[in-house]
Amino acid sequence: MGKELMETTLRGSELLKLEEFGDERGSLIALEALKNVPFDIKRVFYIYNTNPDSPRGFHAMIDSYQVMVCVNGSVDVVLDNGTERQTFPLSSIHQGLFVDKMIWHEMHNFSEDCILMVLTNNPYTEEDNLIGYENYLEMIK
Repeated sequence: MGKELMETTLRGSELLKLEEFGDERGSLIALEALKNVPFDIKRVFYIYNTNPDSPRGFHAMIDSYQVMVCVNGSVDVVLDNGTERQTFPLSSIHQGLFVDKMIWHEMHNFSEDCILMVLTNNPYTEEDNLIGYENYLEMIK
């Protein structure tokens, strides 16, 4: 699909390299469905103005994929596929973290200036969120 991986990661996730274009006028990074984002984008949202001591997430998406890009500041994203758990520090606009459906995710250590942009393949529905780690482990068995 034209995506370039930065490194091998936890099964169910990929760290994507986002290509920068620029000249003396400035720089640009484009996110394009089915090119450097491996799905058709249906929703984009930002997490910002967070409390550094208040982690977020703690759920899995049942039928949605995500790409997370830290467009400012930094955050640690913890992903868990039921057998492996890995922390991905995000602090560069040049990388996107692909999170497959049914991957547990948590966000920790938000910098005060963090802006985390998230692209998904589905509009939001409450039914798509799997809350509770024990519920998650039961569902993936």
